[in-house]
Amino acid sequence: MAKTDNSDGQVPRKVVIVAYDGAKLMDISGPLQAFSDACFEDGRPAYQVVLASEAGGPVSTDTRVKLETVRLDDAVIDSVDTLLVAGADLIMPAAATASLRARLVSYLDRPRRLGSVCTGAFVLAQLGVLDRRDATTHWAACSRLENQHPTINVKPDAIFVTSDHIWTSAGVSAGIDMALAMIEDDLDHLAALNVARGMVLFLKRPGGQSQFSMELRQQMRDARGRFDDLHDWIRTHLEADLSIPALADAARMSPRNFARVYLRETGESPARAVEKIRIEAARRLLESARDPIQVIARRTGFGDDERMRRAFAKVYGVSPQDYRSRFGQPKS
Repeated sequence: MAKTDNSDGQVPRKVVIVAYDGAKLMDISGPLQAFSDACFEDGRPAYQVVLASEAGGPVSTDTRVKLETVRLDDAVIDSVDTLLVAGADLIMPAAATASLRARLVSYLDRPRRLGSVCTGAFVLAQLGVLDRRDATTHWAACSRLENQHPTINVKPDAIFVTSDHIWTSAGVSAGIDMALAMIEDDLDHLAALNVARGMVLFLKRPGGQSQFSMELRQQMRDARGRFDDLHDWIRTHLEADLSIPALADAARMSPRNFARVYLRETGESPARAVEKIRIEAARRLLESARDPIQVIARRTGFGDDERMRRAFAKVYGVSPQDYRSRFGQPKS
């Protein structure tokens, strides 16, 4: 897609976020904040963001916080660049948005880019625009989306998915990730990173990344949190000896007992957990740092770039160099 060229006097792009009673507040407010914070190089707003609903007026979100909206009509849709449909409850019945869909069907060919946040994908699916396309939604609703709409190629693990001009995202915070990717697509990498930094986000996640970070997966496996302190220790000692004896010593356990209890509590071996933590650290550095890959391999404990390449390919399906080319900071 074309990048915004501020030197040509580019006007702000119009983004319309469609809300309705019961829509999730963060599905609306997350992308709203991201687009509202995005600026051209001279500081002018890069987007005009409009909150719209079928009838206009206040809509009550899932948190009971009411948001003022304008009526979804030709005036609002005029010159729209991006139209996003917010999500709602995971088991939102089709009848809840039937009237809205009847209104939206007249406007589907207007936007350059059409998208959904979380279960907003069901609205697009019921309109038929996701047929024979890749799409995603909240992980807990992916099976239902797939069962109700078998012609959609549901990607249950993705944070967001693009299929030509149609974008769909997973739940809640994933709407922010998708908005950042749209900003990067329209402006540039630095503009998106500036928005992420302003929103105090830990990192700007690519769409192909799992809906669950490796850290969260570990926390879910170790539900009682017995090894949380050990995992924190590993993250600060990636270049150290992280063999079972060393980990057992850090956990104040005997090596044999440690290996047995760790496997029982987390469902994976200590060696596999260490590799995952190192991969996650390497991924972040590839996105944010300009150090040579060999240096990143040493800093994250892989020792050499070939070991890191094999581990990275196993998890992400690409080499560290390819990953950096797609998601890393551009060279100045």
